[in-house]
Amino acid sequence: MKFDMDYIAHNNKLTESNPYFKLFLTVFLLILTLALDNLYFDVFIFIAMSVVILAIAGINYKSYIKFLLIPMAFLVITCLFLVFFFGSGKVIYETGIFGIVVTTDSLHYGVYTFMRVLGCLPCLGFLALTTPIAKILHCLATLKIPKIVIEIALLMYNTIFIFLNEIDTMQKAQETRLGYHSYTNSFKSLGALTSTIFLRSLDKSETLQNSLDSRGYNGELPLYKPKKGVINHVRG
Repeated sequence: MKFDMDYIAHNNKLTESNPYFKLFLTVFLLILTLALDNLYFDVFIFIAMSVVILAIAGINYKSYIKFLLIPMAFLVITCLFLVFFFGSGKVIYETGIFGIVVTTDSLHYGVYTFMRVLGCLPCLGFLALTTPIAKILHCLATLKIPKIVIEIALLMYNTIFIFLNEIDTMQKAQETRLGYHSYTNSFKSLGALTSTIFLRSLDKSETLQNSLDSRGYNGELPLYKPKKGVINHVRG
């Protein structure tokens, strides 16, 4: 099943709920999770927000897992580097490889970093998966966030999906040609995908710029503005 975050954000039980409340709740929980630095609270937030996303918002658990997979992969790699290459203190494990060891401090850094980020992920997921990006950017604009910041966020959001769409298209093309039929073919296909995706993304970005220019782009992107009736309904 293809992961489409924008579709999910527009089709869940919390889509029409107050976007300002969701934005402030997310920011508050992020700050609280980072400030407390408590493993038990991190686990509690992860479980509580996951329940909200899955049970209350009604988002499919497969989509939620896919949302977590990419940041979790980077998180695991980062924490492994912290455990094996940073920190000092008493040595608790020796790998026997180039003097790489695990110390009490490095283990502490790795575990606490992992748990704090783990607690933050569902908070961000709550906002991203239940609120369309247009409403989020509108909230930021009404809160007087600089326009340049909002426009950069919008362009980055759009570019990320262009990048993911290119990966999905190329992978499907390789699969139809049995590119992942064996381990050898899988490595070759992955190498070809990696070497090509950057150039394809640049080409798509240039196409996006040309599209903006052809529509009278003057350096300022128009943002979504809900009708007054919709605003009053949401705030009410």
